[in-house]
Formats: sequence, C-alpha cells, structure tokens
Amino acid sequence: MKNDLVDVSVNPSGNPSLSARVAVAISRRTLLKSGLGVATLPLLGALSACGSGEAAGGTVAGVVEQFKPLSNAFKAVAASSGDTVVVADGYVAEALYRWGDPLTNAAAHAWRGDATEGWVEQENQAGDNHDGMSWFALPGKAGDDSSAGLLAINHEYVNYEYLFAPGADPSNWLEPWTADKAKKAIAAHGVSVVEVARDATGKCSIVRGSSYNRRITGDTPMQLTGPAAGAPALRTAADPTGTQVLGTLNNCANGKTPWGTYLTCEENFNGYFGSTDAAHALSALDKRYGVGLKSGYRWHEVDERFDISRTPNEAHRFGWVVEIDPLDPASTPKKRTALGRMKHENAEVVVARDGRVVVYMGDDQVYEYIYKFVSDGRYDSKNPVAARDLLDSGTLYVARFSDGSASGDLKGDGEWIPLVHGVTVKGAAFASQADVLINARAAADEVGATKMDRPEWIAAHPKRSGEVYCTLTNNSSRKSTETDDANPRAANRYGQILRWIEKGGDPTATTFSWDLYLVAGNPVAYPDRTDLRSGSALVTPESTFNSPDGLAFDADGRLWIQTDGSYANSGDYAGQGNNQMLVADPDRGDLVRVFVGPGGCEVTGIAFTPDMRTMFVNIQHPGEIGSHPNAPKKADGTKYGDNDIAREPTKFSTWPDGAAGGRPRSATVVVRRADGKRIGG
Repeated sequence: MKNDLVDVSVNPSGNPSLSARVAVAISRRTLLKSGLGVATLPLLGALSACGSGEAAGGTVAGVVEQFKPLSNAFKAVAASSGDTVVVADGYVAEALYRWGDPLTNAAAHAWRGDATEGWVEQENQAGDNHDGMSWFALPGKAGDDSSAGLLAINHEYVNYEYLFAPGADPSNWLEPWTADKAKKAIAAHGVSVVEVARDATGKCSIVRGSSYNRRITGDTPMQLTGPAAGAPALRTAADPTGTQVLGTLNNCANGKTPWGTYLTCEENFNGYFGSTDAAHALSALDKRYGVGLKSGYRWHEVDERFDISRTPNEAHRFGWVVEIDPLDPASTPKKRTALGRMKHENAEVVVARDGRVVVYMGDDQVYEYIYKFVSDGRYDSKNPVAARDLLDSGTLYVARFSDGSASGDLKGDGEWIPLVHGVTVKGAAFASQADVLINARAAADEVGATKMDRPEWIAAHPKRSGEVYCTLTNNSSRKSTETDDANPRAANRYGQILRWIEKGGDPTATTFSWDLYLVAGNPVAYPDRTDLRSGSALVTPESTFNSPDGLAFDADGRLWIQTDGSYANSGDYAGQGNNQMLVADPDRGDLVRVFVGPGGCEVTGIAFTPDMRTMFVNIQHPGEIGSHPNAPKKADGTKYGDNDIAREPTKFSTWPDGAAGGRPRSATVVVRRADGKRIGG
C-alpha cells in the first residue's frame, strides 16, 4: 500500500500509545542505550516462552519443531536494488498472474502493454497491485489438493501513471478526465478468483476460461449483512434499504475461513471519496476515518457515488471485511458488519476449543488499534455449510495493553474490551450497536484502547493455541519529545513485531500477556548496537530490514515476514536494498532473508499449497519510484513525476516481462524448489 495514504494520524483521543507501554516494559529489563541492549538478549524475553517445554502466559506447553534449522534449509539472499526477483539458491521464482493478463477470453482481452485497454477489457483481466491471497483446493479434480486449486487474490489500488495512456496535453497525461477512465480504474480494483494447475514438474499455470475464474471489482453488487445492515448511516438514494452496495475497494490483506470462504479486507477506502462542493461540511464520522474533500483518484468528479456532497453515506459502506465464496462463481459477496468498520489489514481466523470462531484484525493507520471478533455461534467441521453466517453475530473487542505483568515476568499484560452499545460504549454519538460498528474507531477511543504503530498483518501460530503475532509497520509521526532511554528513535522508521499469548491458550479469552518478538532495525547504519535503531538480536547485517508488513505462518510453524518500506538503500536504510521476504523460526531464534523483490515494489501476499511444494508471493507496484537509488532523473536533473513516467513507462522498471511488456506490472509469483521437494525441507 502507499504509505502516504495511511501515515497521518486522524485519532484525536488521548489514549496512551504502545510506545509508552514499550518504554516501561523495556526499561524493566534494563535494555537501555547504556546497558546490555538488544545485541545480547532476545528482546523482552521473546524466546523464553517458545519451544522450552514450559507453559507461558497460560498457554499450552511449547512444541519442539521438527523442520530443519533455517540456516540448513535456506541459503541467505543478499540485499539487492536490482529490477528483478532474487530467491534463495535451489529455488525458482516464476511470474504466474500479472496485471492485465486475460482471465476469460484471451483473444478479446489480451494485454497490449500500451495502457489503451478500456474498462470492459480491464473487467476481464487481472486487476492491479496484487496483495493478500489464499489457496482453495479443488479435491478430486487432479487427484490431490495441491495440483489443482483456486487462488483468490486482492487488487488493492492502481498507479495512474501506468494505468492510463497519455493524452495530448503535454503538461498532464490524465487530461481529459472522463467517466470511462474512472470506470477503468474501478475495474482494476477488487479481487480475482483464478484456477491454477500444477504439472508434474511443479510448474504452475492459469487455467484460462475456467468456470471458476471471476473478477470482483469496485462495481460488483454485494450485500451488507449483520447488525449494521440497514442502519440509517448506510442508506443512500440508490439503496434506501442500506443492504445493497456496489463494489469493494482498496482490498489489502485477507483471511480464509475453515468453511472454505475468502475474506478480503477493505483498507484505505477514504482516498476514493471527495466533494465537488468545496464548502461541504465534513461530519465527525468522516473526519475520524480520514474522508476529505479532495481525492487524487478523481472519481467523485464523474461519478456522484463518490461525491460526499451528493452521496454522503456512500463512504460508510466501505471499510468492511467482505466474505466471498470462491467455489461458487454465482454467489454474492457479503460485507460482514459485525466485524467492525476500520482500515482493515487482514483477518486472521482461528477456531477456539469450544468451536467459536475468532477473527483478529488490525486497523492500519498510525495510532490506531488491534481488534478481535468472537462469534456467538460455533463451527462444526462436520457441517461446514451451517457456518456460512457465523460472522454475522458475535462480539467485537479492542485491545488495551498495560506496561508490565503483575506477576513480574518478562511481559506486559493486556485485556480485550468489548465494544457493546450501552454496556461499555455509552457516548452520545452511539444510538445503537450499528453505530458502534460503523464508527468502531470512536468506540475504541471511548473505552481507552491502546494506540499502536500501524497494526498490519496478524498471524496465529498453527501449533500453539492462543499465540498471536502482529506487524507494527512503522510510525514516522512519533515526536522527539516522546523518546526516552529505551525508545531512542524520534520516528519509528523500522517497525516491530508484537506477540501476545491469550490466557489459557484460549483465543476467546479476555486477557493476555504480551512482548515484542522482533524489533526491526539497521546494524549496518548503526553498527554499535547501543540503541533500538540497530534492531533486536535476531537482526544482523545479513538480515536487516525495515517496515514488516505481510506476516504468515506455514504449516510447519515457520514465520514468513514481508516488507513494505523504504528501498533507498542509503542513510538509515543503508544495506537493506529493495523490499524483501524473510523467514523466522520463533523457537530457535533464526531469521534468514530468502527473497528480494524488484525495484520500487512491495513484497506482499503469501499462500501455500497443502503439500508445501508451492508458495505464492505477490509483487505489488514495481516501478513506483519513491526513494529508490535507481530512480531516473530528467535531463535538467529534477526528479521524474507521474506525468514523466506515464510517457516513459519503462524508464524505471520493466519487471516482469522486460521492455516488451510496455510497463512494469504487479504479479503473483510462484516460488518452488528446483528439485520439486517440500519448501524448507
């Protein structure tokens, strides 16, 4: 995702931030600038609870993992600033599904490379900026659950400088701005469902024209369900019932339910709305979610649905988790309002011992919160069809962290506060539970939730119930007045990975203990390791990175970490290169870089086939200039802008197809062992 869309706080509450909690927690462990520091101790004792055979924070005993040490399973990859994918020795990385690839009729909708395709063609092609994704097996079709299946893939946003062919105006390639251009942009958003086949050699291909293949876009009809459905704030002139909505937008990360459906999460939806009336008064609700009068997408200029002065409630119909059945192409996607409205990153689904379904969620903006939903009903694996509406009824909670455990161990404590109208949420702004869910941020403000540093992907350990990890990507907003001996970074440039353990190992518990599993940093730029700029002990010059974002466990218990941050490879980011993917072993304390993306990209999205012979990774926005050292400059020495890139679209990046592709393209990449064996085996 574009960091400039999310890195400005809109949280007006005086709630404490996690940085204050961390300061106390770290100082209790004497990890000071002048003390032992993170170079000699696992930060906050993060490894003490894992793999030791001892219960921690009430969780079940640690499990000794059987897979190889990472140093034996993967040869570390060096940092790179090149325009290519680099993968560990013995592995192969192949582009599978690129923006613009035909999904239905290959002849009618083939990629042309010059951005002259219209919106009808784009509706039948792969969308742009691939992000989260999940694999769904097709048992019986190929004799197993790994050789044939469906990938459900998010398409988060678009880069106009690549999406549109330049017009005649030399000063602005977008002119003239038209409704058809807006419709093309809307068509490039959403989700792809695509059938994938794997042959005997391990090579994967798209099954063109499969009956399962489907594009869900910003114009696809879907339903609003759950407690907020039909609420006055969700009604429009086009939908007076408040239950029918067109489209899903800014689909960031994802989730997968045990009953076989896909959860796609709407994140920075606010950026698509604007006002043709400069005097339009923004509501408190719009301000809390960052909806403003201007939008760089410009849809509001040609489509009144996105004009808040004409359709003020339309923005409230976005910011939800959307459930899709990939195995039923005729099914209608459903926005599950019981899970709350926010800038959703992903939706990590686990089933508690009593059968209740728990969904963990982060709200990806600086100083926002971590949530979880606990269903009222219970999942029965023998009757998965009965679970189809489990996400419509339950309790939404928000996390509050305390600084240090009452038991004096190496963690802090925390609690999950229910967001229930009239019980915990009593403010005048909330007339019903629907209001609480539509304005979950303000409800969390009221109950004193802890403000976080951009909570993004959340991953639950597959072998230890109640052990959960969350990437806190960065927070450049932290002021110098907020630093102290334990938090020397005036701005959190590097990010960290938080871990908590639910009481009793029960995902439905209302209390937990927490620590920091990993603090990212740069021992290349700060080799003395006397403060947190160097990162925690796991971070070495060979594994340095910034801005952890994507996060997922594989079936063996390895933790895969993907990054979305600076690729300047200089100054604070020297030696880190392009965005990358690392793999960690929480039990042994290993961390290895295994994958580096091309110039300007974010590495995101991860899925595995059940046999662990195939891994899917997404490359998002290759060629997005940002601060890359290879970014071109014009003849006069000034930096290229979007207008320049639109006219020279291969100037910065040609990944994945070379110059013949016409422009860089986001794509799903297949990673596999060259010998066809199990990844990491």
